[in-house]
Amino acid sequence: MNKQITLTIPTDWNGISLKKYLALQKELTNYAEDEDAVVAVMLETLCGLDAKYLSGLAVSDYLMLRTELSQFIGRVDHELVPIVEWNGKKWGFEPNLSKMAYGAYLDISKYDSLAIDDNWVKIMNILYRPIVEQKGTMYTTKPYDATEDNTKEMLQWGMNIHFGALFFFLHLSTDLVISIPNYLKEEDKHPHSMQILQRSGEVTKQLLTSRKGISQSSEK
Repeated sequence: MNKQITLTIPTDWNGISLKKYLALQKELTNYAEDEDAVVAVMLETLCGLDAKYLSGLAVSDYLMLRTELSQFIGRVDHELVPIVEWNGKKWGFEPNLSKMAYGAYLDISKYDSLAIDDNWVKIMNILYRPIVEQKGTMYTTKPYDATEDNTKEMLQWGMNIHFGALFFFLHLSTDLVISIPNYLKEEDKHPHSMQILQRSGEVTKQLLTSRKGISQSSEK
């Protein structure tokens, strides 16, 4: 007996929370060597297709689903979401990275890489802080406080917000890599530039590590 199934293939990451995404990541590691199993897990998690119905799909429908899902997963046009409204509260992305609190900088620097993993929500907790004043698109956030924990809320934020923040740093790292040679040429004229680069080196390496991981994932 045939059964009609209606599936919804997501077109953006807004409806997929960080908590759900991290669970999906861990599930996929169990099937890393089995491409069909990976697709099955993603169809079940992202599209709601019960695995027991997968084998009954027509080949054309299965290939169509794979293609649509691949196009969705492969999107990289994620823009930074500067202001996040969630449950009646507003959080703002660090409004001025050049004036970021040194404690915030140190707390981010302690992570080996900037990537969507179990540590990512802790990084977001540093970058996004409650807004205390807003005028149009301009806003002021609470001073950084290492003891303030908003990670439970941020785990529920859509992945469009998390990817937007991640890709903001990936694009920033690209600009830094392009600019660094020019700074080095001016080293003799500006003796303090090398000191600045050395202090920024650890974060730059973290950004490049994250960029490499994203590229490899896209190729796969």
